[in-house]
Amino acid sequence: MTNGTYQRFAFDTVFDDRGGVAYEAPKVKKSFTPEEVEAAKAEAFAQGERSAVARAEQEATQALNAIAHAVHGAMSTLAAVAHEHREGSARLALACANKIADAALDQFPEAPASAALIALAREVEASPKLSVRVAPHLVERTQAALEQTAHAVGYPGMIVARADPNQPPAAFVLDWGDGRAEFNPDEAAQRVAEALDAAIAAEGLHAEPLLPSEG
Repeated sequence: MTNGTYQRFAFDTVFDDRGGVAYEAPKVKKSFTPEEVEAAKAEAFAQGERSAVARAEQEATQALNAIAHAVHGAMSTLAAVAHEHREGSARLALACANKIADAALDQFPEAPASAALIALAREVEASPKLSVRVAPHLVERTQAALEQTAHAVGYPGMIVARADPNQPPAAFVLDWGDGRAEFNPDEAAQRVAEALDAAIAAEGLHAEPLLPSEG
């Protein structure tokens, strides 16, 4: 027995039963022409270039995906901010309108009844008598205002204002026999607030953008 490192025996050529070559190991070329060397260098360079381009394209795709994700998140945040801005602006406008309306009704509490008579002039022109119920402290003032309005619209009938302690200031119930009209500023303000809430809820985050898109 000998000590040392054993080398694997390589079968470079294998013969079949008839003596023919069944397998022959490929010969390793040990010398190359300058043209072959240049061609190998060019091929290796092209493969390296293709690999670098592929990596760059992959990195660019990943970067674009990250940008798209960031933009999507930013647009969602912007839509929420825009919706909050619209809602805040609408509620501020409503609060201002309520303050202005309250001040106007305090100054001219008979104005809604006069406006109603103007709007209903054709409805009441054939009625011989109009009855209006208002807050007790506004009976005389409303009576005078409606008589003046009736003269302006050509209504020939009689107008009678009556005290109704259930009516808040500026509210009225106008009755002409064939129909009736009424107004309550508190209920009207509540209906407007409910309409605004419904509009905001329906709009959600799908309203038109705050800034028009270019192009």
